[in-house]
Amino acid sequence: MQYFTLKVIKLKFETVDTLTVSFKQPALKRISYLAGQYLTLIFRINNRKYIRPYSFSSAPGVDQSLDITVKRMNGGIVSNHIIDRLKIGDLVEVMSPMGDFTLEKVTDNSDIFLWGAGSGITPLMSIIKYALNNNIGKNIKLIYGNRNLEDIIFNDQISELKKQYPYKLSVCHFFTRITLTPENPYIMEGRIDPHKILNLFKNETDINNSFHFICGPEGLKQSVKSVLFSKGLNDNQVFSEDFIITRDPKEFENISTTNVSITNNSVSSVVEVARGKNILEAGLDGLIDLPYSCQTGNCLVCKAKLIKGDIKMIGLKKIPTELKENECLLCCSYPLNGDVELIVE
Repeated sequence: MQYFTLKVIKLKFETVDTLTVSFKQPALKRISYLAGQYLTLIFRINNRKYIRPYSFSSAPGVDQSLDITVKRMNGGIVSNHIIDRLKIGDLVEVMSPMGDFTLEKVTDNSDIFLWGAGSGITPLMSIIKYALNNNIGKNIKLIYGNRNLEDIIFNDQISELKKQYPYKLSVCHFFTRITLTPENPYIMEGRIDPHKILNLFKNETDINNSFHFICGPEGLKQSVKSVLFSKGLNDNQVFSEDFIITRDPKEFENISTTNVSITNNSVSSVVEVARGKNILEAGLDGLIDLPYSCQTGNCLVCKAKLIKGDIKMIGLKKIPTELKENECLLCCSYPLNGDVELIVE
């Protein structure tokens, strides 16, 4: 894993609670990334280390700076720190870009659908700009949900792109808190649900020749995927960006509070893992300086080797093929007994 120190060169509020942070590209050791990937930021706040992934809102080859866009979260230590404390000229440590929410599988003659809600627009904006600039895909369609007009992140940029690419980019807005008076076929009322998704597809003649990128709440992902899979699309055509693991409470039935031994950088520590907390969370609460990034089991940064005892990984859609025997991901791992020993290599 490579680390970089980036300088903040611009701060721009997109909405009252959403900020775009622009970093200067290093002159010598430039950072390469793909549209749709994320940048992991590292902060020390109140003597504790915090690591958070934020999607790029910039696009490679389009924007000179490296941009991320951050929405304020209630109780969010890092998002509030960024929005309230970060200043132009500040230096921020980051990890190498990561993520597979990218355009690599998209073919030139296919349509690209981008489904987002709220701050889920961030990686979608990176993808839109890159695809338009490089003429990827036949048509690009953004379906974007918000509470109202004032909550639209990148509203000006989206409008400008529609003017620049009127025959390639189309946008449909959904608002949950708006009374529609003028007839506008590109504005709809309510959430993006299966019924509305089916209505959007009424005029689509070749839906099977399309690729779909979804970023937003779990309900949005489930609604879009259920319709797409019912129409015969497969996993190679439908991609979702996940920053939260969905866990089934039934999987915790045999898990109780217990102690775990973690060895990191040749230093061993014993931490209490409360029922419902994963080993990574417990280690960080115990002020162990553990490596991690996405916290959803995708990046593999929090990989560890199980030396003793039994653990259960919960929330993974599938076990990564890169994991070797007796390896686990701390962000998804829960101890099943009191003699668990792990080494972070």
